[in-house]
Amino acid sequence: MTIRVRFAPSPTGMLHIGSVRTALFNFLFARHHGGDFLLRVEDTDTARSTPEATQVIFDVLAWLDITPDAPPVFQSTRYPRHIEVAEAMIAAGTAYRCYCSREELAAMRAEADAAKKPFRYDGRWRDRDPSEAPAGIDPVIRLKAPRTGETIVRDLVKGEIRVQNTELDDMILVRSDGTPTYLHAVVVDDHDMAITHVIRGDDHMTNTFRQVQIFDAMGWTRPEFGHLPLIHGPDGGKLSKRHGAVSTLQFRDDGYLPEALCNYLLRLGWGHGDAEILSRADQIRLFDLSGVGRGAAKMDYAKLLQVNAVWVRAAEPDRLTKLVIDRIEADTGGPIGTIAAGRIAEMMPRLQERARTIVELAESAMFLVRDVPLPFTAKATALITEDARDDLSALLLDFAKTDYTAPTLYAAMVAYAASIDKKLGKVAEPLRAALTGSTTSPPIDAVMQALGQHEVERRVFAVLAE
Repeated sequence: MTIRVRFAPSPTGMLHIGSVRTALFNFLFARHHGGDFLLRVEDTDTARSTPEATQVIFDVLAWLDITPDAPPVFQSTRYPRHIEVAEAMIAAGTAYRCYCSREELAAMRAEADAAKKPFRYDGRWRDRDPSEAPAGIDPVIRLKAPRTGETIVRDLVKGEIRVQNTELDDMILVRSDGTPTYLHAVVVDDHDMAITHVIRGDDHMTNTFRQVQIFDAMGWTRPEFGHLPLIHGPDGGKLSKRHGAVSTLQFRDDGYLPEALCNYLLRLGWGHGDAEILSRADQIRLFDLSGVGRGAAKMDYAKLLQVNAVWVRAAEPDRLTKLVIDRIEADTGGPIGTIAAGRIAEMMPRLQERARTIVELAESAMFLVRDVPLPFTAKATALITEDARDDLSALLLDFAKTDYTAPTLYAAMVAYAASIDKKLGKVAEPLRAALTGSTTSPPIDAVMQALGQHEVERRVFAVLAE
């Protein structure tokens, strides 16, 4: 049997980080078992589904390199098939048309409320002849659910779960306007797509008990189910914007690398020993549902930042250079030019040692792009004293005698500091301020090499002219 799983988001807004973890777990499960990972866009909520939200789904999966093995299935295109199955269930006696009026349903709800019980349809049309139907009522189609015994789901994460069938009612399969309900459409689509495993959040557990009754009514083999514990906020509450980013593209915009986000989400609710940093190949090799915990996981943004820093340090400098240039150009509204781009490329191995996100990396590289006069931090301004100006003037003369490579520039600084009986830092710190506008940067000799003699002199002269 070929393992076939699906990710089935609804295009009704942002793609929540919890949904992306579900997609990742499905993808890794399929790859681990040599199976297929499929995408189904559940766009039956026509009032809220949008093309923009659909595109976000595609963009997120592409960014995270979670690649479906077939073109996406759009649930809204399958209405005729959903109706066909519902009609087949009526013919088989496992579903029926219900002609209850709105007033009757309202009375049932009021009665349940008065008794402080959950509303359940009482099945009054289960066995009635449609010839008794009142005029002017467009019927719904309901499942003729079993009324005795229990429904059992052997969940791959939670173990065996049972519910008494008296707790369930004859749910609607097709609405009075002729459109299928979500619960019915999902079952038909999963069957037709030959889905073998349904892996999704445990907020779908109640749906599962209802859906397996449809599988059973049609005589179809049930897929196996695995319900993943939800992701909570750091305070244990439902994960929301008040905790930080929850929309997946917001993490991208905040400067997280896709491999870091996937690495973190994998470890959020799944474990394999003490392994923390795992490549995609390792994830595929190790992942299985047996490692999924049963308790809700808590989103730890500080830990995510630490994981991202590890992946930033390990990333190819050329890739980071492009990401940084793209971000700077987006922020500044125009191209930075080949000279500035070359400086960033040269400095990237140094810059990435210190940054935790692409945002921080771009901010730390901005001094390589800016024109004079540079903006100065307050601490940098305080370093440009009259003595410092004298040192800067003298240093430029000494640097001009070098080949402007980092080793010779460093040697010239050391020699100059020794000649005036100053510690190296007292000479280097004002120079760093003059060249970067800040008191922090990669080693100043590497900075000077990247800037080149002409730019070093321009920046120092700009400070001396003030």
